[in-house]
Amino acid sequence: MYFKYIKSESIEVRDSVIQGKGVFAVKKIRKGQRIIEYIGERISPEEETDRYDDESMDRHHTFLFAIDDKVTIDAGRIGNDAKYVNHSCEPNCEAVDEEGRIFVEAIKTIQPGTELFYDYAFEQEPPLTQELIDMYPCRCGTKKCRGTILKVAEQSKPQKQTVKKRK
Repeated sequence: MYFKYIKSESIEVRDSVIQGKGVFAVKKIRKGQRIIEYIGERISPEEETDRYDDESMDRHHTFLFAIDDKVTIDAGRIGNDAKYVNHSCEPNCEAVDEEGRIFVEAIKTIQPGTELFYDYAFEQEPPLTQELIDMYPCRCGTKKCRGTILKVAEQSKPQKQTVKKRK
């Protein structure tokens, strides 16, 4: 299942010093503003496992966004600019789950030229080992950087991103 994608005029994709490509504000984005929906192919956990083998990667890199235990959005093949929003331990955006659709929203006012970030907070089965931390490195360089894109407290389910739920 796919949703219609309308290009946001507030952002553009450019090279990022954090990781590959990034999403940057081209206009002022106000706190609370919905910026873009995370679009992609909706796949099952089994399909996710078939497509991406973490154990064969030097480090984790996909365009997956888990909705729940049954559905993951894969923006790798069919996606939009939202897949390029990078991680930061001090984000200016958050991912919001609204009835199974993921939206990126500003949690503070973002000035033109600023890169957009949200905290991926990937969850993994405990214990959190150095091998896992090395596979999921963080390159944000902020004062609050925890060195990994993993959620470091209260891990429970594998590879789920933390999102705010709305109805």
